[in-house]
Amino acid sequence: MQTQVAIVGAGPAGLMLSHLLHREGVHSIVLEKKSREHVEKRVRAGVLEQGTVDLLVSTGVGDRLRREGLVHEGIELRFEGRGHRIALSQLTGGRAITIYGQQEVAKDLIAARVAARAELYFDVEAVTLHDLHSTRPNLQCTVDERAARVECDFIAGCDGFHGISRDAIPAGVLRCYEREYPFAWVGILVQAAPSSDELIYAYHERGFALHSMRSREVTRLYAQCALDDTLESWPDARIWEELHARFSMPDWSLREGPVLEKGITGMRSFVAEPMQYGRLFLAGDAAHIVPPTGAKGMNLAIADVRVLATAIAEWYRNGSTAGLEQYSAICLERVWRAQAFSASMTSMLHRFPDDASGFEARLQLARLREVVRSRAAAQALAEGYVGVLP
Repeated sequence: MQTQVAIVGAGPAGLMLSHLLHREGVHSIVLEKKSREHVEKRVRAGVLEQGTVDLLVSTGVGDRLRREGLVHEGIELRFEGRGHRIALSQLTGGRAITIYGQQEVAKDLIAARVAARAELYFDVEAVTLHDLHSTRPNLQCTVDERAARVECDFIAGCDGFHGISRDAIPAGVLRCYEREYPFAWVGILVQAAPSSDELIYAYHERGFALHSMRSREVTRLYAQCALDDTLESWPDARIWEELHARFSMPDWSLREGPVLEKGITGMRSFVAEPMQYGRLFLAGDAAHIVPPTGAKGMNLAIADVRVLATAIAEWYRNGSTAGLEQYSAICLERVWRAQAFSASMTSMLHRFPDDASGFEARLQLARLREVVRSRAAAQALAEGYVGVLP
């Protein structure tokens, strides 16, 4: 098979890159190891920054997002038994966030690529990358149980943290920065209308909790747990007990419902530099991971491929290599600022198990009080949250 850009991974990053390249007249092939059904059903992040929403809408894949997405102009910080609203839109010149699941973004992008008769392959096996420093790199894989070779000008590794793209780069080329947090989240997806119109970030002596949602009928809830906890140690009854305690506030109650899904998520930060090697360009989770507290993962992935699509289009249009050469630096500037924001949110809201004297807890309360009392502090949080970054 011949193409201009071979894309490994059909998550939002890979699909959005293919969509953007198509609009620039650049041909691509997308290879995904999972089935289409899996990609369209896997529940992941659901908070879209204003810039992500604007890009989806402006490129023609935002109609359902505008109809079904839940626009939020604020979030709530809850601590010491009280709720404090951070007015995102008022503090950022009208910008907001939209709740719209990653799987819904994937569905919309897949539909657009299928309508454009794109070469989109699922259930692809045994993908390997070759000749990355040549002018004609290639991938070898198995498609529909047949061996295939894809020749291209560029390869985009959009296959996530555990994908094969980053590992195809020789040892010693990348420098990886990583932090693992000493706690995790136990999360449940609940068939019940949300108990709040906005997200709630709760700081409590028993640990952090998050009230989110995926739709008007489905609620997403998380509770901080130990790093080595298992699902067996978190039966539904214990989860509900902890959530009720951590969200407790006068004249407010948490709505329960059937648990549709349950899992434990570790908390880590990771960045690989640079985000390119020869004709291979990494994007999204293949290059960086942020703790979910800051709601940045999918937004960073979309931001990466927006930069990459522009750079590739410029190369085909006028032969300029400037955008390609600057791709890693441009993306990493945003990535590290998002890492700083996510780390700040994570350290402010979670109880740390090694805080024996309670010193860290007192610092956290001081930071939380400053955010809700100082307009400047609230504005800094709001700008980081909705994505007001240069």
